[in-house]
This record gives sequence, structure tokens and C-alpha cells, in this order.
Amino acid sequence: MIASKKEFTIGAVLMAGFAAVLILIFLPLYGGKNGLNYMDDLYNSISKASANYLPQLQVKAREFEGRPVSVTLVLADPRQAEETAPLFAKGGAAVEVAGSNLKVEGDLGQILANCLTDAGDMFENDGDRIREKYGTPERRALYNWWSALKEAEKQLNKQKKFQEANFIGTVMKKGVECSYNYYTTEPKKITEKIGTVVFSLVFYVVYTVWYGFAIMYLFQGLGLKLEH
Repeated sequence: MIASKKEFTIGAVLMAGFAAVLILIFLPLYGGKNGLNYMDDLYNSISKASANYLPQLQVKAREFEGRPVSVTLVLADPRQAEETAPLFAKGGAAVEVAGSNLKVEGDLGQILANCLTDAGDMFENDGDRIREKYGTPERRALYNWWSALKEAEKQLNKQKKFQEANFIGTVMKKGVECSYNYYTTEPKKITEKIGTVVFSLVFYVVYTVWYGFAIMYLFQGLGLKLEH
């Protein structure tokens, strides 16, 4: 039963307006995308512009030139092993495939330099170069790099080569993983979209408060009040 028609009406109007705006957010009115997808893409573009760690990683990789490594990588299946072998071979390593296992022997600095070159191409959205280089879809190639580096990190830790293992883990996360996740995203500086960013932040606060007042007035109109 409605205790206060005035407060209930205010709450109902606020909630109706909130719902109308919510419908507009989910309609494809923003360049063929809904509002959430548009803003998600925008913030991904802005974050990509400040998430390029590849130049620093490439400099650091030179410190590992001349350090030989020998590991046997246990991969998911024979197909992945066959696809991963050329990744290391292009870095000057000797590779041997045995089922789903891949034995790799080579210079760690050269191997990682090739890996970071591929990650750089992916970060620059140049997947064609990777496909031409390996004959493998670019996303698949980067995933194979990620899987191989994860396994190499584990094997080198077992060999107590902790410095090498730690840097491989960094390359895997800040190089390969970052490039994979940002692939096809065009980087933008926040200054290019400062108006949209400020509007979205203000809108988020206002829209949240809007919903809170709608609920409050509806409950008060129904006679439900918080008392101390």
C-alpha cells in the first residue's frame, strides 16, 4: 500500500527515466556499438597508449645475449609443438619435436629478441607479418609463444636459473600477453578524448546517484524508512 503518493510518484518517475537511459545505453547508437562497448573500446585505446613496455624489454633482452639455455617444453599437443618449433628456430635455436614435447637449445637473448619482434608486430596490429613469417594465424602464434614461455619459465626455475626465468616471465606478461590482449585496438591519447572521458566519469556518478534516489523515494512512498 502506498503511504505517500508524492514520494512514490517522484521515485517512479526517476526510475522510469533511469530505465529509459539504460535502454539507450544498450542500443547500437554509438558507431554501431552500444554505449558499454563503445566506452570499453575507448578506455582500452587510452590504456594501450601507455602500456607499451616493448622498448624497455628489448633493451633488457640484450643483457641475455650469449646466455645458452637448454629446456624441454611440454606443450598441449603435437600440433602446438610443431607450430611452436619455428618460433624458436627463427631466433637461432636448435629445436627438436617429439610428440607434444619440444627440446630447445639456443641463445636466450636471441630467442627473446625474436619473440619481442613478434610481440611488437602484434602490438602495432601488423598480424600479416606474423602470418607470413610462420604460416600460422597471428593470434595462434602469440598464444604459442605465451604457452612456450610459461613452460620455459618453469623449466629454468627447476634448473635454478632464476634470473633467466624471471625475465622470461616478464616478457610473457608485459610483452606477449599485453600485445595479444591489445591486438586490433588503436591507441589514443587521453587528451584526444578528454571531453568524452570527463563526461563518462561525471555521468557514472550522476547515474549511480540517480538510481539511489529513485529507490529511496519508492521505498519512502511505500512507507519504508530507515530510522535510528
